[in-house]
Amino acid sequence: MKILVATEKPFSKQATDGIAAIAREAGYECALLEKYTSAEELKAAVADTDALIVRSDKVTAEVIAAAPKLKIVVRAGAGYDNLDLAACTARGIVAMNTPGQNSNAVAELALAMMIFMARNQFTPGTGTEISGKRLGIHAYGNVGRIVARYGKALGMEVSAYDPFITDPEVFAKDGVNMVSSVEELYRHSDYLSLHIPATPQTRNSIGYDLLTSMPQGGTLVNTARKEVIDEAGLAEALTERPDLKYITDIAPDTAAELSGKFGKRFFATPKKMGAETAEANVNAGLAAARQIVTYFKEGITNFQVNK
Repeated sequence: MKILVATEKPFSKQATDGIAAIAREAGYECALLEKYTSAEELKAAVADTDALIVRSDKVTAEVIAAAPKLKIVVRAGAGYDNLDLAACTARGIVAMNTPGQNSNAVAELALAMMIFMARNQFTPGTGTEISGKRLGIHAYGNVGRIVARYGKALGMEVSAYDPFITDPEVFAKDGVNMVSSVEELYRHSDYLSLHIPATPQTRNSIGYDLLTSMPQGGTLVNTARKEVIDEAGLAEALTERPDLKYITDIAPDTAAELSGKFGKRFFATPKKMGAETAEANVNAGLAAARQIVTYFKEGITNFQVNK
């Protein structure tokens, strides 16, 4: 069996060494394709690959068609919208992710972003404190739970909304207020930490109406996906409400326009960096390798995301 680690944005050496060691112990070959610049390079590299580990790299139908031996692909991270699940299913390829491995890194970034905006992007001038402010968490999964814990530790009043969690005890045991609708969450959040995936139901779902319902000085923090933001609605809300702020780990298509127009009320990281810590890098990479070995050796599909 050959495992290919294909990462345009490479893992750390510690992670790739660890992946190679896991493969070697299982009796498999491990190959690296790093910092590639075209889909053609990726398609050439997967030609003799049995298993594929990627980060944010796009595994399209064309890539899958170029990999006749491919049996499993693992996204080293939580989000998996970069995988063509339909194409994987059609070929009988198992697609997996590694939920939870990057969660702490993303949660820490979300809190850092709140402080960054509260302190005027670390430029001169009087800022505010986040202690005592109301923190809303949109989607209470692995990252959302950690954001809630850190927010409470910093003295924030935390509420959350997740349509897939209906048991109030899930929130109560964490000391988090459960709200009944997304509209209620935004109305009562000074800081809103966004953690929803990009799906047909969520794309462009966060826009003018929700943003303008936020309290005076409201700040939206997005460490999820850019596709969930209605960029036209965002620009309209920021124009109408000069007190609103938006900070994101995924630069919108209109980033230059937003930056020029709204100054310190808008910030986007140059490149998605939520999982860019040494610890998350290693955790996700090793988890992906172990999942592949478990699948080949035992036929167990942990965290399969396709059918």
